[in-house]
Formats: sequence, structure tokens, C-alpha cells
Amino acid sequence: MAPAAGYGVSEDAAVRLRRDFIDLELSLYNTDSYLTRKSILDALRAALPHIHGTVLDVGCGRSPYRPILLAPPSRGTNYVGMDFVNPQYTTRPDIEWQGGPIALPDGAVDSAIATEVLEHSSDPWALAREVHRVLGPDGFFFLTVPFLWPLHDVPHDHFRYTPFSLERLLRDAGFNHVEVRALGGWDASLATMLGLWVQRRPLGDPWLGLLRRVVLRVYKRLLAADRPPERFDSSVMITGLTASAWKRAKNE
Repeated sequence: MAPAAGYGVSEDAAVRLRRDFIDLELSLYNTDSYLTRKSILDALRAALPHIHGTVLDVGCGRSPYRPILLAPPSRGTNYVGMDFVNPQYTTRPDIEWQGGPIALPDGAVDSAIATEVLEHSSDPWALAREVHRVLGPDGFFFLTVPFLWPLHDVPHDHFRYTPFSLERLLRDAGFNHVEVRALGGWDASLATMLGLWVQRRPLGDPWLGLLRRVVLRVYKRLLAADRPPERFDSSVMITGLTASAWKRAKNE
């Protein structure tokens, strides 16, 4: 399937999209979203060498990661965006999804990604099985899910995942090699909450500028100190999770 040329995004919109998701810079005004988007981007960049062939972007939104999915070190050659039709977007996805079966034949794609999508699926088990079905031999699936995050896209915010439930979901879908990692630990979790609090909780204007400056200083220190846990033991705190899953031959 040929990708939609330019995906219908104007040059200015494309620049803004890249600034918001790829060319990230921390400021007084994005401490609510910076850490989450930066950790997703870092995890995706680390997974790019596994991306190959036709790439299905499940829940693609405005397709912010399309440029890096089709550039080295990725070996992606073709991009297919799939999502609900959203009147907030000026573009339409390559595949208009209704939430059920994916409109692709078995083994139609080589790689798939789903960034911050599974929490919005009312039947994530079915969705994971569908991704497994449309992946070809040696297919690769990259995904991220939040753990510490406010309710969003209400009422379509259905789940939060632990490392154990996420791995079980992927293995039950048929993936026979699964790796789950934390996106952030204790310090990143505190930074996330401070950023959300100062940006999204209603606060009086006279104090807002000062609070943002104080939070930004603490936020930077917390990010520098954070070490995502390498093991999922009791009392571990995480911001979110990333998983890599492979569809490999049974004898591998």
C-alpha cells in the first residue's frame, strides 16, 4: 500500500508536529508533556533498528513519528497510518479503523507500532491479536502505554497496565518473544506529577509564573537523577511502559 504523499499536512503544521514530538525542547510551558513524549521518543529511537519493511502505525493520530520510521537506522520502506476518523485532524488516516478487525490481509505488514493506544482500546486483547495477524514472519511490534497519567480522551480511557499484564496480553496474542521496560522511575514519576500539577491544575495567575519557574528547576534535577528500574520488584514506581514483541517461527 502506497503511503499518502505528505499525509496531507501543510509545511507549517509539519514543522509544529515535529517540534511537539521529535525536536523536543523543555520549557516553562511543557513540563506536563515533555517527559512523556521524550521517553516515548527515546524508546522508539532505540527500537528503530528492528523496524523494517511496511510499518503499520496503530492509532496514528497525526502521524508524528512517520519521518523517523522511514529513515535510518530504521529499515522501514512504507508507512501505513490507521486510526478512527477524528474531526479535530485536518487529515484522514490511510486506514479508517472502526475499532474491530484491521482492514488488512494476514501477514500484510512487517512492523507495527502503537504509542499510547492500548489504554484506549475497550478490547486490547482483540487488538493485539489483530496486530499479530497482520504481521508477517519475523514481524516486530513496538508499543508504549502510560502508567502514571490523568484520565484523558474521556470516556475512551479504559486501562492502565502493569509490566506483568502487558507481557501476558502480548504473549496471549501469539507473540513468542516479548521485552517490557519502564519508561521512568521514582524521580521521573515525581517530575511528571509536578509538571502536570503546575500546567493543568487551575492556579491563580499571580502565582503561576513563579510556580512554573520553581517547578522547572526541580523538574530538571529530577530528570537528571532518574534511573528507570531494570527489574519490576515490589515498591517500584514507573511512569509508563514500553514493550517490544516479535512474531517468530515456533522453532526459534
